[in-house]
Amino acid sequence: MAVPKSKITGSRRGMRRSHDRLAKATYIEDADSGELRRPHHIDLKTGMYRGKQILEPKD
Repeated sequence: MAVPKSKITGSRRGMRRSHDRLAKATYIEDADSGELRRPHHIDLKTGMYRGKQILEPKD
């Protein structure tokens, strides 16, 4: 049998949607250069990743 739709208050709707927001991008300070970079990504200025030279550094 069909059930009538009930009123959902704005507060309850907001509590349900509280985790739907977009997360901010995470940045860490590079140990060698001191610049901010994404974790688990190549540092594009130096071309280093986990202590190894991956790319040619930019001038």
